[in-house]
Amino acid sequence: MTVLFDLTDGVATLTLHRPEVRNAFGGAMARDLVAAYERCDTDDAVRAVVLTGTPPAFCAGADMTSGGDTFASPDSSTFSAAGLGMPAWRVRKPVIAAVNGHAIGIGFTLTLQCDIRIFAADAKYGIVQARRGVLGDAYSHWTLPRIAGMSGAAEILLTGRTFNGQEAHGLGVCSRVLPNDEVLPAALALARDIAANTAPLSVAYSKRLLWDSWGLDPAGVEARETAAHHHTMGAPDAREGVLAFLERRPPRWRGSVATEWSDD
Repeated sequence: MTVLFDLTDGVATLTLHRPEVRNAFGGAMARDLVAAYERCDTDDAVRAVVLTGTPPAFCAGADMTSGGDTFASPDSSTFSAAGLGMPAWRVRKPVIAAVNGHAIGIGFTLTLQCDIRIFAADAKYGIVQARRGVLGDAYSHWTLPRIAGMSGAAEILLTGRTFNGQEAHGLGVCSRVLPNDEVLPAALALARDIAANTAPLSVAYSKRLLWDSWGLDPAGVEARETAAHHHTMGAPDAREGVLAFLERRPPRWRGSVATEWSDD
């Protein structure tokens, strides 16, 4: 397997695992990561997801073992620049990218599909495809302008240059920059906090609305927030959340994303 799966205390840790090639991304890894995301999406035992890589890299980018044919003409009937059939934003649980090493090319653009990004200070980052004769992929022309703004996205995509974690933070790409060996523990701590203290359906509806809000006007957001409240208010978890707070005890959530979710 090119993606390792561990589930502990409600947190699924997905580890890109091709250390001999710095976790370079290829077809097998794409299939394994989609399968892992699908499992996380439908399994109520998973409350939060951490995506990381086997050191010393997070993902060094596309697998270039084909040399000059790495970016050969694709089959027009099957090729998609999406990279993954199921991006992280479609998982109905928070996905935290624990970027504990170099993230280049698609290794970087995959992190932009996650909800939260924690970067290693000393690693190298970049969407370098313009320097390889192609261009950014995995929805990066949609995600990056909304994360880093048009100016920051243009600098990253059009120059293809690499930069370190501090500059990534300055560009607004990540929420935290930490020493390399602190990235994964911090991401796991955040994921465990989400798993223990937030209601499953509340988080699922909020995450979906956050991503969808980019295509909505205020009236559309109000309508979606209202619909989500109709699904959550009066439900057992809405009562449990208040009682747990008043009684100063951990909440015992009962909501099921797998069976109670509604797109209405």
